[in-house]
Amino acid sequence: MAASFRKLVVRTYAPRFRASLAAFAVLAGILILYGAFESGRYDAGYRVVDSARSALQAHARIRNLETQNSQLRTQLAAAEVARRVDRVAYAQVTRSLGDMQGQIAHMSQDLAFYRGLVQPDSIVRVKVQQMQIVPGAGPGQFHLKFVLMQAGKSSGTVAGHALVTIDGLQQGKPRSLSFAQVSPGGHPSLSYSFRYFQDYDEPLQLPAGFQPARVGVELRIGRDTGHGYRQAFLWKAQGMSVETETPNAAQSKRFLDVPAQGK
Repeated sequence: MAASFRKLVVRTYAPRFRASLAAFAVLAGILILYGAFESGRYDAGYRVVDSARSALQAHARIRNLETQNSQLRTQLAAAEVARRVDRVAYAQVTRSLGDMQGQIAHMSQDLAFYRGLVQPDSIVRVKVQQMQIVPGAGPGQFHLKFVLMQAGKSSGTVAGHALVTIDGLQQGKPRSLSFAQVSPGGHPSLSYSFRYFQDYDEPLQLPAGFQPARVGVELRIGRDTGHGYRQAFLWKAQGMSVETETPNAAQSKRFLDVPAQGK
């Protein structure tokens, strides 16, 4: 019995200590590897502090850019609203300007008409009233509508002829067309004979590429070819055309003294 106790060996067993020792060894290995990794990055020029500082600066810059972007979007929205308001206002102004031009044209026609009516009785004037240009069915086709009348108190029948010319541009160059060139019948002029007024509705055929700008009418009395009364009207398809040239008083007296030719 004593011999058996003499061979007894007591051994200590501490599993927790070994586990702790193993964990410490693993942690130390990880720290050593990380230290070696950081040492390598440090030798390569990489700094953790600089990297963090750069990240913070980049984040601050991103926030500033987002703020600027928001402000620019707000300004863009305001500019878009202003542009829409300007577009609406421009359309209204254009529409109002067109209405005013139409009213001015009508008032100019009325003024020319009533101005002729109040001339002295000793002067009888033949004038073009209510010049109107109406587009036709085909390209370059128009109808020239106007009225010839005596301005002032009529004292008899007047007779003569009217020379019509169309002024404009042909291939960018000024060109004047006679009535014979634009009349389908090739008539050189229009004759008239009336006491109060005479209506005209004449077809016109303009050449291709011609851009009309003005209609000129020269009124001649009887067989007199040396004197005449000229009026010019802006070419305005649809609506009344506005007179652009008005002779002075001396020209009117020289051109328009018309003797009565019977009643």
